[in-house]
Amino acid sequence: MAKHASYTCGGGCPVEATLDLIDGKWKGVLLFHLQSGTQRFNALKRNLPNITQRMLTKQLRELEASGLVLRTVYAEVPPRVEYTLTPLGESLQPIIGALKHWGEGYLKRSAESEVLPRRNGRSLPISKAKSEARGAQGARAARR
Repeated sequence: MAKHASYTCGGGCPVEATLDLIDGKWKGVLLFHLQSGTQRFNALKRNLPNITQRMLTKQLRELEASGLVLRTVYAEVPPRVEYTLTPLGESLQPIIGALKHWGEGYLKRSAESEVLPRRNGRSLPISKAKSEARGAQGARAARR
């Protein structure tokens, strides 16, 4: 769902409008997975193991409200729900492909420099980042 009813800014407006449609941690990845064809909810969930069911539902609903994804519910027991890209959603395929291509190069460069960037602006050597990740996993397991 677009955040603005209209865009009255300068030359960056088309970029802002596009980013409004795909803004969100999971929307771009969902659009990427739907490029391969119609998928059911659980198939999308399997492709994104770190997303919660609530967040997946929310992101899919926003993509549907934006006209990028079509949701089809079949009157069966148990209910079957499928998601597919609309023609508008399919028109984003070159953009999603470009993001994938750029990300592959970025990850390759990051691996070659053996430093992984972090969101807070600091970087850690890969060995320390892996160590921290293992520590976080152990802490989560201990809480269960």
